[in-house]
Amino acid sequence: SRSPAPQELTTVRVQDPRVHNEGSWNSYVDYKIFLHTNSRAFTAKTSCVRRRYREFAWLRRQLQKNAGLVPVPELPGKSGLFVGSTDEFIERRRQGLQRFLER
Repeated sequence: SRSPAPQELTTVRVQDPRVHNEGSWNSYVDYKIFLHTNSRAFTAKTSCVRRRYREFAWLRRQLQKNAGLVPVPELPGKSGLFVGSTDEFIERRRQGLQRFLER
């Protein structure tokens, strides 16, 4: 008897936030996105890229254009009025971006 095909699994992690141009008007944070999968749909089983928030926002807009009636997950909010430390904000955003990619 043939064994069943292994279940396809994909894990994604948003890690290692880095602040660029700190203290200047054009400072931003990017995050490392690490993907690991056994899916046949991917040629590379692991990949790693760095992306910033605006690129997640672009991805969400593209998904919305093509999603039809499928709801597109929310991104963590853009914070103009954030109370607390920058580190806290960056960590909360990291968690929100990871939830977005998992969904």
